[in-house]
Amino acid sequence: MGKLITFALIGFIAQLVDGALGMAYGVTSTSLLLVFGLLPSMVSATVHLAEVVTTAVSGISHIKFGNVDRQAVIKLIIPGSIGSFLGACFLSNLSGEIVKPYISLFLLFLGGFVLFRFFRMEHSKNERKSIYLSRMKSTLLGFIAGFADATGGGGWGPITTPVLLSQKGSSPRKVIGTVDTSEFAIAISATLGFLISLGWEGINWTWAITFMIGGIFAAPIAAWLVKRLPTYLLGVLVGGFIILTNIHTLLQIWMMSNFWKVFIYSCIVIGWVALIFLVIRKNKV
Repeated sequence: MGKLITFALIGFIAQLVDGALGMAYGVTSTSLLLVFGLLPSMVSATVHLAEVVTTAVSGISHIKFGNVDRQAVIKLIIPGSIGSFLGACFLSNLSGEIVKPYISLFLLFLGGFVLFRFFRMEHSKNERKSIYLSRMKSTLLGFIAGFADATGGGGWGPITTPVLLSQKGSSPRKVIGTVDTSEFAIAISATLGFLISLGWEGINWTWAITFMIGGIFAAPIAAWLVKRLPTYLLGVLVGGFIILTNIHTLLQIWMMSNFWKVFIYSCIVIGWVALIFLVIRKNKV
């Protein structure tokens, strides 16, 4: 029971951050579940099943608060769904022990990407009302992010959100709401891919439902907070957390000595705290 309450809290926090940041639910949840020893395919399948419900609630909430560019959502969901389905089928046919370190390395990279991308981000005074996406860009971005999301258990937000925010004049509020809303289709496609490849027994239903419950309560709150919270600060916080979690997984696999574990953890924490201090000072939060 204690573990289930912990997972519900993790689901709440992950969705709260995801809804306010446009990323981190899948990556955070996957990173934590890998620590508990589940196979990567089962982890990703469980997380995506939970996301079917949490992203639906999140999308509705963002639409209600006017945080969504509907045209951009339409352009992203078809290539994203295709990439996500293929990524799920690809991951399901790999050995869990073989792929686990590669998944953790992938998540580690995403964590660093999130950390430094948002460390550099500042508020824009000239924000567009809509998100510009050409057909070619939306196809490539959607497919790659969808495939990465299914294989890594998270990647739709960490890839799509920074790319869209990199465009001059992009509104963080619109980008986050659009990414979160479009993720509903990605989660459905990935879940279908896992169900076809793994079967119903390939999903930990108890954990998935627990994550759903936590995420459902957090989604409306996150959509409301997205207009008020500094997204650059959240990005640095989440990026550092993802790095720490996946470093833990990799160090366990590599069986390093306690001295080196403590040294590596200390370096990461010191660097992380320094970046948090600098981003607060830089943006005068």
